[in-house]
Amino acid sequence: MAQIGAPHGVRGAVKLTAFTEAPLDLRRYNPFSLPDGRTVRLLKVEAIGKGFVARIEGVDDRDAAGTLTNQTLSVPRARLPRPDEDEFYHVDLIGLTALWPDGRPAGTVRAVHDFGAGELLEIAGDTALMVPFTRAAVPTIDFDAGTLTIDPPETVAGEE
Repeated sequence: MAQIGAPHGVRGAVKLTAFTEAPLDLRRYNPFSLPDGRTVRLLKVEAIGKGFVARIEGVDDRDAAGTLTNQTLSVPRARLPRPDEDEFYHVDLIGLTALWPDGRPAGTVRAVHDFGAGELLEIAGDTALMVPFTRAAVPTIDFDAGTLTIDPPETVAGEE
């Protein structure tokens, strides 16, 4: 759901990278789990410039906030809203087998990236691929079969 960044100020606030559509609404998912099994509650999330800052229950100074740097906040899948049609959680795509249009395996979806120009699927196989996550480049997804079909563009803009 989010990753805790560096401390912000001296009163225990932390920078926050949110992976949700509405980062300011993260508190509604309280409590969150940390990778070590501890749980935390967000008390406040606010926009600061282009980023977000959060206050965490029981974290009252910069040193305590620093111990949480780079920790991820997660919740059980059952607490997430059901995605709309043609919307997907990244975790559902990771691990799917990518197939070429003729059915040959291309590899496995390793990650979903968004560098600002749209989402890309990272495919790990004989050749590493970054495929735009568009209907044209990923025409079919079959969760029951654990596959998706990729038909990436043959050239990348700027290449000859």
